[in-house]
Amino acid sequence: MKNFILFLFALQLSQIMLSQEIVTLPHGKTSELIWQGNEISTYSEEWKTQLITNVSIPSIQVFRPTAALNNGTSVIIAPGGGLRALSINSEGIDVAKWLNSKGITAFVLKYRLVPSGPNSGQDDSSDREKKLTAVLPLSISDGLSAMEYVRSNAKELGIDPNKIGFMGFSAGGSVTMGVTFNYTSTNRPDFIVPVYPWMTVLGTYTVPLDAPPMFIICASDDQYDLAHESVDLYSAWSKSGKSAALHMYSKGGHGFGMKTQNLPSDNWISRFYEWSLAEKFVIPQHQP
Repeated sequence: MKNFILFLFALQLSQIMLSQEIVTLPHGKTSELIWQGNEISTYSEEWKTQLITNVSIPSIQVFRPTAALNNGTSVIIAPGGGLRALSINSEGIDVAKWLNSKGITAFVLKYRLVPSGPNSGQDDSSDREKKLTAVLPLSISDGLSAMEYVRSNAKELGIDPNKIGFMGFSAGGSVTMGVTFNYTSTNRPDFIVPVYPWMTVLGTYTVPLDAPPMFIICASDDQYDLAHESVDLYSAWSKSGKSAALHMYSKGGHGFGMKTQNLPSDNWISRFYEWSLAEKFVIPQHQP
């Protein structure tokens, strides 16, 4: 009986693993950063969420809506975490599942992070800065690779190659905008959703001539003062004559993602969905 129970548990586990569609993205080696060990999963008491650290191999996990709901729109999601961690649930998986409920296919991106394996130790401030500078181009490259993979495999993924968005939170917002400032014709997002994006890490920037429509989310009381960076980003798009929307909440803080704080910012993702309908990036499937 015990062996039978163990067999059922193993079968259930294997089915869960098989149901996770995970695609490893192409990536080159770098001599500037050395990772030791595998990804590390921890729970942050400070942020009250699960974190993934020490990502050295970029990947995307595919989350599909039901066939009846699938409207062909898709979104690549880049969780935040200061380029040192990924807030994998509240800024990743939970977002993907909500989008699935609206018929949108989602891809949660694990981009390369600053090494934080068992022997990484504590860096001084100058070393931390060096590592952030070294990893950011890799993280952006992983975002571009994700775009390229999703678009080139659109038919197999059951999505429209002309309705692929890129959404990122905080440092994931840096990746989102890094993708936007470096895309080619094959990996240009059709729309972008930077959520409390960290812009100063990118330095000065120029709005692309064919910049995609943008929907920005932030809160005025963001403790990292990212609200002003979001306003500047909106202004740059608007002054260039590009399509842009900004939804600034008075309260919400930083890193709210899909957390419930009993504030209006809890419903930011519904505001995104309304925008996507108005811009016709999403056309719902009406069931008979």
